[in-house]
Amino acid sequence: MSSRGLNLCTLSGHVAADPQVRNIARKTGGNTQVAEVTIYVDRIPSRKDNDSFTVDVSLWEGSPAWRKLTHIKKGSLIIASGAIDASPYVSKTDSQARAGLQLKATDIFLDASPKAEEPKATQEF
Repeated sequence: MSSRGLNLCTLSGHVAADPQVRNIARKTGGNTQVAEVTIYVDRIPSRKDNDSFTVDVSLWEGSPAWRKLTHIKKGSLIIASGAIDASPYVSKTDSQARAGLQLKATDIFLDASPKAEEPKATQEF
């Protein structure tokens, strides 16, 4: 058995903005497209208001996640599954080193549950 770990992460969150698609030149030649989306993930154990973190999600052309791209828009609730990696950056506000999260999505699941409706008044006879 191999001692290498499995890098698989599944996160659920709301899309912060409409996806941004860009063209990328491949190292092997040719071009491909990638869509970038940021999702807000709630910290469920703490259950505090406004206690969430962001994850940048990339959807690569040709992947099962890419086929769902037309259904993803700002505010959508999605479940993204794929490989996760840390992406360090320097904060613009305080110039401190920070670590972000980048998820290379292999698949996206869309929330298909109906919107909650107000209960209808029932008549008693």
